[in-house]
Amino acid sequence: MNHDPNHSHPTQTPLTVPMWIIALALVLIFLGGVYFDHHSGWFNAQVYGPYANGEQLALYQPMSGEAAKIAHGKVVYENVCGTCHGPDGLGKPGQAPPLAGSDLVIKGAKRLTEIPLLGLNGQVTVKGQAWNLDMAAMGAQLSDADLAGVLSYIRSSWGNHAEEVTADDVKSVRAAIAGHDKLHGETELNTIAE
Repeated sequence: MNHDPNHSHPTQTPLTVPMWIIALALVLIFLGGVYFDHHSGWFNAQVYGPYANGEQLALYQPMSGEAAKIAHGKVVYENVCGTCHGPDGLGKPGQAPPLAGSDLVIKGAKRLTEIPLLGLNGQVTVKGQAWNLDMAAMGAQLSDADLAGVLSYIRSSWGNHAEEVTADDVKSVRAAIAGHDKLHGETELNTIAE
């Protein structure tokens, strides 16, 4: 093959980008960064300030399963039971006994379920102190799931460590006590078989 010296090879001329396009792109990137910085939250105290640590932030995350049931039970407890027994479960002198550390809470789920379903009047002893009560059947109007959530919350809060109460447990107790009158004091409470 002969190579013709007069025949020139095509050459590629480099493309140059005008400086104004480069400058415009840099300005747009800078302005986008400024906008993002001002509107994204990044380290904004309104976004991150209320939480001192990851555990506090986790309290506000959506829950599922047992944790969701307990969280819902806490809300129902605060609306229905907390007025008398206190948000901390310590009760109120002369009004309602403590639930924190109470044998009535820890020892028997069936007994504990009957109390809000039927109500209770008369004398009971809680943590060595006698209480003369007249508690209405505050749990009778709650659904089985709501009452189970409340009882599970009570049995797992304020230092209490006891098994959860299920909606089926509440349904079973509700059926067994249908037509029963209000519970009368400690003597009747102690006759409830677990």
